[in-house]
Amino acid sequence: MTDTEKNRYFGPELGIPSRDAGTQAVTSPSIQMYNDLRRRIVEMELKPASVLSRANLAKHYNVSQSPLREALQILERDGLVTVHPQSKTLVSLINVQQVYETQFLRVALEIEVCSRLAQQNSTELVKRARILIRMQEACLDDDSQTDLFYKMDKAFHTCLFEAVGMESLNNLLIGKLGHLARCQRLELPKAGRMQDVIQDHKNILTAIESGKPTKAGAAARKHLTGTISRIAILQSEYPEYFTNS
Repeated sequence: MTDTEKNRYFGPELGIPSRDAGTQAVTSPSIQMYNDLRRRIVEMELKPASVLSRANLAKHYNVSQSPLREALQILERDGLVTVHPQSKTLVSLINVQQVYETQFLRVALEIEVCSRLAQQNSTELVKRARILIRMQEACLDDDSQTDLFYKMDKAFHTCLFEAVGMESLNNLLIGKLGHLARCQRLELPKAGRMQDVIQDHKNILTAIESGKPTKAGAAARKHLTGTISRIAILQSEYPEYFTNS
């Protein structure tokens, strides 16, 4: 894998919008803060309901209030923080309804992506994706590599979208998947879950190589419904992290 590909798949630009909810360009410090804060929230370093002190954040990132405000506004748009003006900012609870809604969108898009890949010459895509799978396999049985495994999982799916020329759509999707991503991050360390992810990825690539769109779509659906089928279990294990409204 080339340095360019590594930067594209693992760099800070993955899932980072170049503009905010309107049309005004977001400044570079805002993007950097958004990227880091989003990572910390999704990876559960910043737990749901955690209080985010604006003063402490400004000091930590060595920025003024203006870029910090922009970064928090984007995170609020993503549903990952709740801003109470003149009061406090909290990391949002995992909203179960939003998990189901964004999962519906993700399944619809990725089934179509995999179906299209099965109808075209996807040799280069399969080659790149298999490299990512081998890198994931190298992370097995090493608890310290869970975060890296998670990043490569996201890179695998980004690779699929890029192969059909839908990079911007993938970035848009990533921005909407914050609640689901946190569920995935909670589940990933569980026994056997990483192995299941790897096998699902292999099955998707095998189906794409077979040239059968229906088979490829079915493999994608099976993979993408894993976490969503266990939401109730996660809620019972981490009730303080979830909300149904």
